Amino acid sequence: MSGVRVLVGTRKGAFVLTADGRRRTWEVRGPHFPGWEVYHVAGSAADPDRLFAAPSGGWFGQVVQRSDDGGSTWAPVGNEFTYDGVPGTHQWYDGTPHPWEFARVWHLEPSATDPDTVFAGVEDAALFRSTDGGGTWHELSGLRGHGSGPHWQPGAGGMCLHTIVPDPRDPARMTVAISAAGAFRTDDAGTTWRPVNRGLHSEGIPDSDAEVGHCVHNLALHPARPDTLFMQKHWDVMRSDDGGENWHDIGGDLPTDFGFPIDVHAHEPDTVYVVPITSDSEHFPPEGRLRVYRSRTGGHEWEPLTRGLPQEHCYVNVLRDAMAVDRLDSCGVYFGTTGGQVYASADAGDRWEPIVRDLPAVLSVEVQTLP
Repeated sequence: MSGVRVLVGTRKGAFVLTADGRRRTWEVRGPHFPGWEVYHVAGSAADPDRLFAAPSGGWFGQVVQRSDDGGSTWAPVGNEFTYDGVPGTHQWYDGTPHPWEFARVWHLEPSATDPDTVFAGVEDAALFRSTDGGGTWHELSGLRGHGSGPHWQPGAGGMCLHTIVPDPRDPARMTVAISAAGAFRTDDAGTTWRPVNRGLHSEGIPDSDAEVGHCVHNLALHPARPDTLFMQKHWDVMRSDDGGENWHDIGGDLPTDFGFPIDVHAHEPDTVYVVPITSDSEHFPPEGRLRVYRSRTGGHEWEPLTRGLPQEHCYVNVLRDAMAVDRLDSCGVYFGTTGGQVYASADAGDRWEPIVRDLPAVLSVEVQTLP
């Protein structure tokens, strides 16, 4: 029977949760890298035994670790991230220039076909690629160099490239998201890039309809329909049906359209999940009720999913990388909270139960569907 491996990054280490295809009983391993902030843990689709993690600490800085045995053992790999292509500066909150400086890895995106290729989105915002299993890293400098880079500004969490969405049809096409600059796409394997933000509207920037400057929180697509992109933005849930060329709002009947994660059902391209929170200053569920919202119509209507989730006095948050789906026949949905709970639904969101409680604050959740 196939199974699942849930990879959890937290404020104080990483955890690996495994179950068989019934997803009823879970084995919890960890913490790996105890005491380290682990912004992201990701598994390779090309080799289910290969995992990458991005622990960082105040003393040793950022380290990239790799496991080749499904998370049982780990070893550090190349950790040199240098802005070697386009030196320069970007704007800060007050508009003053600041030099690009490497702070941390926010997101790791292993190739779906090559276990030795992995991408890294970092802060200050840039995209790196390794083709030797993380041993060496090289910046895809065309992203910062396309022209608008000096005008990017940080979001509240920093100026981070936090989302990497490859196009499953075309290895040369990829879309990334930067807070707070927007979404950008390459069609030539990262040599050149252009913003894909038409239709986004953001209060608080000099030109609310500008080509760049939008605080995009997350992107998602379904492999069977890669031209349809879904976006959770800072105040807005959006959809594009032309690869990001044009966006329109789909958050109409949500209790609030502010949130961080967004994901798509493994087998239903029109089934989308979000976790609304109250506002950009109140990072907790509306009315203290933890609700995942699901749309089976591509965002036209939304329904709250509450069975098994706390419906009073709940003041946790769900961060941008803290939701994922598996690929089993009955699609499983998973998310982690800043309160240290990881919830799972084996029936596409109808019912939820906690896999584990009382972890450190969860930063990321990824899922591998195992053979």
